[in-house]
Amino acid sequence: MNRALSIRGKGRKDNNKDANKHTFSMATFRGMKESELSKKLFKLIKTENHAIGAYENAGRETVSIASQLSDWGESTGDDSISDLSDKIGVLLSEIGEQEDLYAQNLEDHRSVLKQIRNTESSVQPSRDQKAKISDEIAKLKYKEPTSPRLVTLEQELVRAEAQNLVAEAQLTNITRQKIKEAYDLNFAATIERAEKQIILARYGRRLLNLLDDTPVVPGDVRQPFANAHEARQILNEAEVELQRWSPNHEPIQTQAGGMGANLMPAEDSTTNASEAPISEAGMSEAPMAGPDRPMMSQATTTGHHSAAVEDAANPVQGEGSHIEKAVAA
Repeated sequence: MNRALSIRGKGRKDNNKDANKHTFSMATFRGMKESELSKKLFKLIKTENHAIGAYENAGRETVSIASQLSDWGESTGDDSISDLSDKIGVLLSEIGEQEDLYAQNLEDHRSVLKQIRNTESSVQPSRDQKAKISDEIAKLKYKEPTSPRLVTLEQELVRAEAQNLVAEAQLTNITRQKIKEAYDLNFAATIERAEKQIILARYGRRLLNLLDDTPVVPGDVRQPFANAHEARQILNEAEVELQRWSPNHEPIQTQAGGMGANLMPAEDSTTNASEAPISEAGMSEAPMAGPDRPMMSQATTTGHHSAAVEDAANPVQGEGSHIEKAVAA
């Protein structure tokens, strides 16, 4: 249990140890800067931050309570109460340490959720770009339906939609993978905390059975505490059982091993990799009209537009894109 068989005299000294281990974000207005797509997950992650702090605080308070119980027991002048209150304090202190460990594991869970949030933020520009071009086309068709700029804008829309298709596919891939990973960590941590605290609570109840609470009449003298050795043995057994504890729960199945570094299926990563330049938003781009590719007329733009969007369903993202950096952040 990483502690002596007594906590007496240590509580006051260690009470504030690691008091500020978990740091809260100072970005009070940061949520206002989040992209529309990532706002809800940003809020969830921020709330998780407060919950983690609450668990850490509960752990510290439990350790403090354990120390106070031990000190009070010593002050009673009753050898039985003094001995047992100290040993119960040891178990309570360990329960508090488990709260702190749980908070640390939740921080790992929260870090995985951040990867989804960062990816959402990276995808937002491609959505915005597609919407912006669509709005420009609609306005131009209303004001100047014969404007030659319509052809250029419609080609840009083809490109923007192709980029967005890749970005959306990457987002759904990383979201599904990371939501399983995050809550695998969460539930595994909850199971560990619960099972270890059950172990400690059961040994605590065994300690209580060592206390003789037979009523006495005035003038009677209590017999000296005869179970000190047994109480110490209970603590030893509790420590051994904690050390032997190992996770024994059903693993979470995943097929995400087939996803490449570009957040797309690995088998696609060798297809046309050199033909997919990276845009400013970090997503692979569909080929644009150029010298070797004739410009589309206004009459045929719609048909080619649909075909280009369909062909963009499996483009490959080059290395070093913003979306990959977002996942790694």
